Amino acid sequence: MMLGCHRWRCVPSRPRGACVAAMLWVALFIPLAPMATGETMRRVFAETDELLPNPGMGWQTFHRFADEDPNLGGLPSMSAYFRFYWRELEPVEGQIDFVHLDALLARARRAGQRLALRVMCAGTNEQEMYVPEWLRAKGCPGFSYQYEGQGPTHWVPDMDSPIFLDAHLGFIERLAERYDGHPDIDLLDIGTVGLWGEWHMSGTGVDVPSWATRRRIINAWMRAFPRMPKVMLIGDAEGLSYAAQNGCGWRADCLGDMGGFSKTWNHMEHFYRQQLERTMTRDVWRTAPVAFESCWDMRKWVGEGWDVGAIFDYALDLHASYVNNKSAPIPPDAKREVERLLRRLGYRIVIRSVEHPDAVYAGAALPIHMEWGNVGVAPPYRDDRVAVRLRNTSSTHVAVTTLGPPVRGWTPGTIHLDIRLSVPEDAPAGDYALEIALLPPDSQEPVIRLANEGRQSDGWYCVGAVRVAERPVER
Repeated sequence: MMLGCHRWRCVPSRPRGACVAAMLWVALFIPLAPMATGETMRRVFAETDELLPNPGMGWQTFHRFADEDPNLGGLPSMSAYFRFYWRELEPVEGQIDFVHLDALLARARRAGQRLALRVMCAGTNEQEMYVPEWLRAKGCPGFSYQYEGQGPTHWVPDMDSPIFLDAHLGFIERLAERYDGHPDIDLLDIGTVGLWGEWHMSGTGVDVPSWATRRRIINAWMRAFPRMPKVMLIGDAEGLSYAAQNGCGWRADCLGDMGGFSKTWNHMEHFYRQQLERTMTRDVWRTAPVAFESCWDMRKWVGEGWDVGAIFDYALDLHASYVNNKSAPIPPDAKREVERLLRRLGYRIVIRSVEHPDAVYAGAALPIHMEWGNVGVAPPYRDDRVAVRLRNTSSTHVAVTTLGPPVRGWTPGTIHLDIRLSVPEDAPAGDYALEIALLPPDSQEPVIRLANEGRQSDGWYCVGAVRVAERPVER
């Protein structure tokens, strides 16, 4: 009995060429590559509409983790978004609170998430300062302000000051030495400048720092974290254009504003698309992520009678990978629209068909043609790679190969891959399962889930069956 795949699980199948549930077996009599034998089989796979928890995209929680967020309501989330004031992270000069950050990263992992983060230097709550006390004590000049002319008085450093730049850029470097490329960090949101790290000082009477200083801060984050996907708030036109040219994506924090601030102006109709055109960043999504945060939260949208579906379509049209509703309750009537969003948000990788000979000699190469698809609206932004393996009935992994290039940059559409899987000369004759996965660059454990049924307990998918035969003795 030949080893086959039944609903992507490897089980004994009916005779070769039979139709198996959720998989179409078609025998194609095509000339075979040297050292392969038998018929060429093509298997076509069905997609699923399951909501997938995948890294580098999706519905973000806000200052809480998925296993403690009742407002998720069963929605998948692999990204937990946190914002930190600099004073929280470096209370003592030269001593970053790595204990706190490491604990948050470990907590994210336990919740099945990764951490997205931003560092800020100015705010509007009851505190006077949002930078470390020691910075002002060193003699750093600064400015006092009240937000919109009322409330407490705050102090923000003069970011053009060499004292600020030396201290803050050193902080960025030390942070990156520990965390650039960290597997539990999902996304870096470049902050530092402006209220809440939003690259503006609206309502304070204080100017943002000079363009030379803003550029220097952007460079510091970009160079310190080369292995991390990055975004920057869309408001600073010069900064956004420069950051995007250097590999950064963008973030907007007022998704859904259809007139909440003014009857004649709103972010959705009058700012976001126009800013992308002004900065020539409309196509940045092809190489770097796009992230949205709700304006207020979805309860405001519903209360104002704004079209939730149209708001989400706006985000999808701009190729968003993330949406953040501040972990606020989702109005019951809007839950279906959220689920529809999540079936297209970011990337959604599917295997459509696999074609290969059903037999190969030990020591030979098995030619495999695969058709993949990305049915989401954006590509993956990390270097997970397509991998294939043969596994015999005793679960010994006889052959594993990784394909290049990586799935980074797989924009929506169809992707065709041709590979040759080398079978070891000492591979025992017998029946093998052909399995695929998307592997991180430094791990044999798949993380990305495909939009197909049949994910096995180890994260791989069975896509076919191959008989390994002993090489004929030459006479």
